[in-house]
Amino acid sequence: NSNQVFISGRLNASVTSKLVEALETIKDNCIIDFKELEYISSAGLGELIQTYSRLKDSGKSLKLINMNSHIREVFKICGLDKVFTID
Repeated sequence: NSNQVFISGRLNASVTSKLVEALETIKDNCIIDFKELEYISSAGLGELIQTYSRLKDSGKSLKLINMNSHIREVFKICGLDKVFTID
């Protein structure tokens, strides 16, 4: 059983609170679709890490899909490609 979340535009500090509200409601496995995401800031990365930790602690998973090459490179530089499941 998975929830799917679609993120678009720019994920930065000004919109992170909206993402927090959405992700805090998720209690099952989660797939986050990055197809329409153009940019992610450190605040956005931090929220994804917190969500990953919360879900992992409850035995659930978080998968990131449809990531463009620029955002994938950000995850790689930060070492997060070793933490998250990325398809």
